[in-house]
Amino acid sequence: MSDAIVIIPTYNEIENIESIIRTVFSQPKIFHVLVVDDNSPDHTAETVKTLQQEFKGQLFLLERTKKSGLGTAYIAGFEWALENSYEYVFEMDADFSHNPEDLIRLYEACAIDGADMSVGSRYVKGITVVNWPMSRIILSYGASRYVRLITRMTVKDSTAGFVCYKRSVLEAIDLKKIKFVGYAFQIEMKFKAYKKGFQIVEIPVIFKDRTKGKSKMSGSIISEAIFGVISLKIKSLFTK
Repeated sequence: MSDAIVIIPTYNEIENIESIIRTVFSQPKIFHVLVVDDNSPDHTAETVKTLQQEFKGQLFLLERTKKSGLGTAYIAGFEWALENSYEYVFEMDADFSHNPEDLIRLYEACAIDGADMSVGSRYVKGITVVNWPMSRIILSYGASRYVRLITRMTVKDSTAGFVCYKRSVLEAIDLKKIKFVGYAFQIEMKFKAYKKGFQIVEIPVIFKDRTKGKSKMSGSIISEAIFGVISLKIKSLFTK
């Protein structure tokens, strides 16, 4: 049994899914993995089902009927993790942009050092991004600066998707009221935790752009993040 589970949302990740699962399970600490698949046409879920025979009791699969957005995939995963009594719940991409070897550092920040939430940060020590075009670096870094300006959060990488939550954080946030599904979902979760007074720490990581598969980034996701931050801030002024 493990006290920690890594949630990996997937849509057409057949090129990455087996490698990322095996790499997570190769870490010196035991992590469990929950794949939340949105009915991938490339049969990502079928590969996971095959691997479940090898990793019984460690690898789990939550299948959804359609592609419904990153945020709703994570919410479904969070609810599953809470129902199954995990103390530390991780977000991680399937495409190796997040290095599984950093899972232990995020875990220790919460389990040993006492943080409530740890974030694998691209911007806490300069800019640690590999293989991104300059335009995307500027967009991402600029978005994080913009979020800090509007929300007054101290988190430097508010859009980061490599995160460890203590169970208490997810229990305190009303997951059914999380509004955003794309890029802004990451901002909203951090902002909700920040407003509730949880300790959020940033752990420097090197972020590498995917080498296999297709990016899910789109103009609508970016737009949601830009305008969603203002909405979050305004609503926070009228709620505790």
